[in-house]
Formats: sequence, structure tokens, C-alpha cells
Amino acid sequence: MNKRKLELYVHIPFCVRKCFYCDFLSFSGNFGMYEEYTKQLIEEIECQSLLFREYQVSSIFVGGGTPSVLGLSEMKEILQALNRCFDLLPDAEITVEANPGTLSLEGLLLWREMGVNRLSIGLQTADNRELRCLGRIHTWEQFLGSYQSVRTAGFKNVNVDLMFGVPGQTLESWKNTLKQVVRLKPEHISAYGLIVEEDTPYYGRYCGESELEGEKVWEGGLALPDLPDEDMERAMYSHAEIFLQKQGYEHYEISNYGKPGFACKHNIGYWTGTEYLGLGLGASSYVKGCRFHNTRNYQEYVSTNMKQPEKWKQVLRQDFQELSVKERMEEFMFLGLRLVRGVSAVDFAGNFGQNIRRVYGGVLDTLAEKGLMEQEGDRYFLTPRGAEISNYVMSYFLF
Repeated sequence: MNKRKLELYVHIPFCVRKCFYCDFLSFSGNFGMYEEYTKQLIEEIECQSLLFREYQVSSIFVGGGTPSVLGLSEMKEILQALNRCFDLLPDAEITVEANPGTLSLEGLLLWREMGVNRLSIGLQTADNRELRCLGRIHTWEQFLGSYQSVRTAGFKNVNVDLMFGVPGQTLESWKNTLKQVVRLKPEHISAYGLIVEEDTPYYGRYCGESELEGEKVWEGGLALPDLPDEDMERAMYSHAEIFLQKQGYEHYEISNYGKPGFACKHNIGYWTGTEYLGLGLGASSYVKGCRFHNTRNYQEYVSTNMKQPEKWKQVLRQDFQELSVKERMEEFMFLGLRLVRGVSAVDFAGNFGQNIRRVYGGVLDTLAEKGLMEQEGDRYFLTPRGAEISNYVMSYFLF
């Protein structure tokens, strides 16, 4: 029997300290909370898996937060539960996010033994002053030590997360970060532009609310420096695209680059509409055309009796929304256009039974006239300029 494909996202909300720019559902914890959360997460894995017998899991992404802050026993129990309860494809991609300073060789060897075959390490920048401005807990030197441990443990599929447009960053410091990271030869590099989100310390500093208080993030306790302007951010994006492709990385998504054969399968699934199940606090899901998320209230999550369906469904099926055909078409376009290869008119017709030009012909023509989109065969994709202002382009498909 051919089973449907499913991706799993597992959320670990704990961090050593929350970064100044982060609006993810994360917070510091202690060993008692790690044990409590792990026990409840495993119970959720067990009860949720009963509803997904007709699926095979193609990828797992353990994110956060900082999953690597968990103890070895907790992570082992979680990975064992996932393997025990879900039908994993033999070549399933299993990724764990980690931050420098939270990794040990012993833990890395255990992860490999448990089937983890991809790591994503959050570096952000090779400049220690910029790291302090971001509120990161590590230095460039600590990252190098962690990276060496990852290679010693035998991992052969490693992503390094980078960020441009950070406070005080210059084009030269960004170029240096890219050079330093490429020398390490990771298989994959993610390069994201900083976005100042509400409810973060950065929002107060950069959106005129108030100065950041209580943290000395700059040498001598000086205030956070200004952000690079939009022209500088575009120059940083453009340089990364040109430089990384020259180094043999394929630019396959707006912010992602991989050596041939090392594109992130899990994220490609998100962008192409693969169903996914979120496990853990606040985790989001997309299953059978419906979106929902788990509760974001920690106490509500850990105190729910997962063995009583009428209880856990109220906690794990919040904001349940069945997407209309129009909404699914919109998502097909603005998610698919994140990929450099763009979207296929044939796939659009196959998914929705309609001609892409009949639905979006006017939008596609307008974007082409503005130099933001091109067509080749049955595919529509963003131009380099369109990728630089992708949020603006995607907004055309939401009306």
C-alpha cells in the first residue's frame, strides 16, 4: 500500500538565554522542566502517532529553542519514541538544531547512533562583537570547537545558519563571515536577513519604543549600534548569492544554499505543500488541507492527560482552520516561489484543476513587467531583483 508522505517537526522550547532578536516560543528552563517536558512530549508522540498510521515519515526536524540543551537521556528517549511510534522511510532526513557551546562529542555520537543524519548549527556571524549584539551565548572560537566535534562524530550533512543585516555589521564583516564559514566546507548554508519582530528587545531599540535595558551587549556597555540600511542589506544578499555559488553551493531557495545533493528535504517539503505534524509546545501542523497548532501555554501542555482524547485534542488542535481552495492556491504560489526553480503550471493544474494563468495571469504579467518574475517553459520564478524584495512580490498573491 502506498502511504502518504508526512514530515514531523518536534519543538524543544528551552534555551540557555533568549537572543535579543528572537520571537520564537522559547525560554530558559532547568533539569526538572527538561524531564517534565520530555515525558509529556513522548506521551504526545505516542497518542498522535495513532492517527497517522496511513503515513510514512520522510523527514524529522527537531528545532526550538535549543534542542541541544536537553540531557542525553531526554534526547535519546525522544528519538526512540519517534522511531518506535511512526513509520519512518529508510532514507528519512533527521535534523537536530544545535547552538555552539551546548554540544558534546558524547552527545553527538549518541545522536548519530539514534539515526540523526543532519545537524543545523546556529552561528549567525563570525564576528564576536556582532554576536554580542545579537545576544548569542557563544563566540566564533566556541563555534569552531563545536564544529570540529560535529565532524569528529562523523556527521556528513551539516548546515550553518548565518544572518545578515545585524547591528553594526558592514559589508566587509559579512564577506569575512562567508569566507570563514566556506573554509569549513559545510554541506549547507542558510543566510537569512534580520527581521525586527515585535515583543523582542530589538523592537524597542529599533522601532522607537525604548532603549534596550539590563544587558551590556557592546564593548564598554555602549548602546546597540544602528542597523545597516536597506541598500546595504541588498548588497549583502547579492554578495552572498554570487560568492556562495562560486564556491559550489546551489542557490535553491531565497535564503538557502546547498552543495549538490544536500538541499534540505524537510524545508523543501514545507515550500511544496507536503503535510506536516508539529509535536511539542506551540508546534504547528498542516494535515489534509487543515492548519492548527498546539497550545503555547507551558503549564497547559505539560498538565494535559494525553491518554484522554477529549482532553488532548483541545490542547493539540487549537485555531483549527480548513483552508479554502483560494487559500491553498495562494500558499502554493507564495511558498513555491521561495524556491529558485519557482512554481510549475502543470503542478498547479494537477493540484487545483485550474489553469494558472486563468487565476493569476494578471499578477504574473504585472510582476514580469516590473522585472520581478520570469517564465521558462511551464515554470514561473523570481528574478534576482524579485528575490531581494520577495515579501513585496508575495503580497501580490494574497488579494
